Amino acid sequence: MADINRITIEGKGYVLMPEADYENLLDIAEARAVKARIDASEETWPDSVVKALVDGENAVRVFRKHRGMTIADLASKTGLSQPYVSEIETGKKAGSFDALKAIAGALMISLDDLS
Repeated sequence: MADINRITIEGKGYVLMPEADYENLLDIAEARAVKARIDASEETWPDSVVKALVDGENAVRVFRKHRGMTIADLASKTGLSQPYVSEIETGKKAGSFDALKAIAGALMISLDDLS
């Protein structure tokens, strides 16, 4: 880190530093926050899951495969029919709120992860 200059304006203390150093401090703080969440057992997703989601693949299918489940497994755990789950995965049906909530629960993810 470069030199840090301390200044006072109207009785209030401030620190002046190069912008790159400030951005590094922000990155360090963010990394520590992420590490704390991981240490607290928050689940993280492997690169393959993130890439599939970013590429626009169906979230239900991505998370189902990540969990090592078949459509039959997911249908059984949710009480939904296999054809209905399949139609949700292929985008033929959006899925009702209750269906998506059941799917999220069975996949152990947040309902927000499906959007």
